[in-house]
Amino acid sequence: MIKHLSLSLVLAMGLTAAACAREAETPQTSDPAITTLVQDETLGGGAVAYDFPEDAWRDLDPENTLYIETPHGRVVVELAPEFAPTHVERMKTLARAQFYDFLVWHRVLDGFMAQGGGSRANPNHRSELPSMNSEFTVRRGAELPVSELQDRMINRDANPRSARAGFWNGFPAGTQTLAAAALTGDGMINSWLLHCTGAAAMARTNDPNSAGSQFYITRGNAEHLNTIYTVWGRVRAGQEAVDALRLGTLGQDPGFVPDTIDSMRVAADLPEAERTHVQVIDTESAAFTAYLDSLRNAAGALPDVCEIPVPTRILE
Repeated sequence: MIKHLSLSLVLAMGLTAAACAREAETPQTSDPAITTLVQDETLGGGAVAYDFPEDAWRDLDPENTLYIETPHGRVVVELAPEFAPTHVERMKTLARAQFYDFLVWHRVLDGFMAQGGGSRANPNHRSELPSMNSEFTVRRGAELPVSELQDRMINRDANPRSARAGFWNGFPAGTQTLAAAALTGDGMINSWLLHCTGAAAMARTNDPNSAGSQFYITRGNAEHLNTIYTVWGRVRAGQEAVDALRLGTLGQDPGFVPDTIDSMRVAADLPEAERTHVQVIDTESAAFTAYLDSLRNAAGALPDVCEIPVPTRILE
């Protein structure tokens, strides 16, 4: 039966911090369809009822799912190896080594992000593993489908050119239009995962190839980080736990006592009974396309991709 049904409500929030995230070196039911109430203030403050057939839901892959335990509950993060294979492998390696256990959320800024991986004694703490090359974008062809729902600026500060935006596998994504592949030498185009609320990404210094072990999860839409920081995952359940983390920066804010990363595990490594069975709507399904049509305004326009809820549910 359904234990909990939540939606990734991605609300456009004003950023209250100008600083970029950094790693300082300083279920079943008898009804064949589930009615989901999409509660989204950006769509007029009401609840939109929508029926999703059972075949529109997909399971998360346990091998590509992280459980981050916090004092405020479990955070379930789906990984995106298709976009950031090196970073995904690093996060799984460190999780399996129990590297993050009892480290802290050492930099948490309201409306921006929660950065973890520092220690209470040293907010600059990092793994001894070598730094990784950036994976800000991926070169792709039609085999990695990203829907093109709307025009969207790549990065208002770093690259204010227009591109397209939509979804890949339930992840908000930006992309060059696939039609441009005919004009490129390799028949490929660039695509990237967006820093909408709930994005999981890697912190770094000013060196784009300096990411090691510190990471962050966005608590608001961080448009200014798009294509200049590597997004490797997305919160599928437990964003409220991220939003409940204590605010402050260790070493800068007097009296700040950071929350602990109690543990981080790969879902596949836990017994079935200890896993959280999360399902996400398949954003390539006909049901999702019809759902999007229900969100269009009178002029036929969709909300910004960061403001479109991707329905999720938790089964037991």
